[in-house]
Amino acid sequence: MLESTALPRKATLSPPLDTRFQVETPEGIDLPLRPAGLMVRALAFAIDLGLRGLILGLLFIVLAFLGKLGAGLGSILLFGVSWWYMVLFEVLNQGRSPGKQWMGLRVVQDDGTPIGWSASLLRNLLRVVDLLPFGYCLGALSCLLHPNFKRLGDLAAGTLVIYRERPLARPQLPEAEPQRATFPLTLPEQRAILGFAERQHELSEARALEVASILAQPLQVPAPRAVTHLNGIARGLLGPS
Repeated sequence: MLESTALPRKATLSPPLDTRFQVETPEGIDLPLRPAGLMVRALAFAIDLGLRGLILGLLFIVLAFLGKLGAGLGSILLFGVSWWYMVLFEVLNQGRSPGKQWMGLRVVQDDGTPIGWSASLLRNLLRVVDLLPFGYCLGALSCLLHPNFKRLGDLAAGTLVIYRERPLARPQLPEAEPQRATFPLTLPEQRAILGFAERQHELSEARALEVASILAQPLQVPAPRAVTHLNGIARGLLGPS
């Protein structure tokens, strides 16, 4: 009786851990987003909490000289700063409170669009629930369990706290006359030449000449002129400043 010779199935591999994902904006543009984790959000909140305490402390010192009127105004200011501090900054400052801005974070809608008044107000009102039973326990637990690190306020409002992508800076290249290569360069060759031009200031003169000579071999450029020639090609690839 023949035994079965079926090959064992390969175990399905889970995708690598990566919190960056893409959403499609209403305009049909794929937007990469990177959700912020619990620790960096906690630091941003601590900064905002300290700033609110400082603001209220200074205001109460001034209002203390106004007697009962100052006490009444202080109650109003306490309510306003406590409940509207985050909302005003998030809506009017592109989703960034001072703490979030300091930590490089911002709040957006789930589809990547800017946060609005209703969503910001809802997510901040629900901080009361996130604080239960003490010390932000429910909010922290929700952040740890959710794949996109959402607290309960974010789940209800449809918002997401993400890292703010920094704009790409234009590479700084040495001064050189723009040139063209004698033959079409592949994308890896273009990247290699641009990378050398951008980073050659980190190399000694001898090392820069050695690397340039290797890169310039397909271009049939003499070694003494390799650095200048590559800088010129890099300038040509990058276009006018």
